[in-house]
Amino acid sequence: MSIRQSLALISLSLLISACQHFGGEPPVEVKQVLSEQRPAGCPETDERCPLVNIDTQLFESEPALNALIDQRLRKMTINSPDATIPATLESYQEEFLRQAEPGWSSYLQAKLREQHGSLLVVELSSYLHTGGAHGMPGRGFINYDREQGRELQLADILLPGKEGAFWRAAASAHQQWLVENEHDASFARQWPFQRTRNIALLRDKVLLKYDVYSIAPYSSGHPELEIPHSELSGILKPAYLQ
Repeated sequence: MSIRQSLALISLSLLISACQHFGGEPPVEVKQVLSEQRPAGCPETDERCPLVNIDTQLFESEPALNALIDQRLRKMTINSPDATIPATLESYQEEFLRQAEPGWSSYLQAKLREQHGSLLVVELSSYLHTGGAHGMPGRGFINYDREQGRELQLADILLPGKEGAFWRAAASAHQQWLVENEHDASFARQWPFQRTRNIALLRDKVLLKYDVYSIAPYSSGHPELEIPHSELSGILKPAYLQ
């Protein structure tokens, strides 16, 4: 594997595979689907060869979740205002390689981060490099309730009227993150707290993950804020605090 591929895969998998834990529940049956495509005749040893790497998962008896993962990964390929969502991941691979210049690469990944109770928490990752000093990574989560057969949104897990309290708890976690990372007042003014759509409902906490350039510079990667369940009593519905 080339250095270029290794760095991109590390960017994709960091904190995903290392953080999986499923407790005592019977593990859901998951099948990995991996595809890496290059232009015809382009050897793996040539780092100038464009490539598309798609590493996703299929969940046994969960067709709605599988369809949602596919949809989200296709949406993560959008990198310009006039771009459209590809019809399939296969068509995206073909079109990307058709237009790609030497050195371009695209990585897409879906991986089960955690299973607890009826919830499956899937983390989505992307990395797109189309020239320049570095590529652009992306992240997302799907909190899927197997009993309800659907994705949970923030409003589904909060008690009525508690959205403001939730984001105040997140802002407090951000202050702690600033202290832990030794960021001063100037940094906080330049990179103020903001909300994120990337929310993971984990076993003992709620995790907020931020895109690059949101609350920190690119070099900080994807900042993570953690809100322990102990700080969400009276904010989260009791069913999601167990």
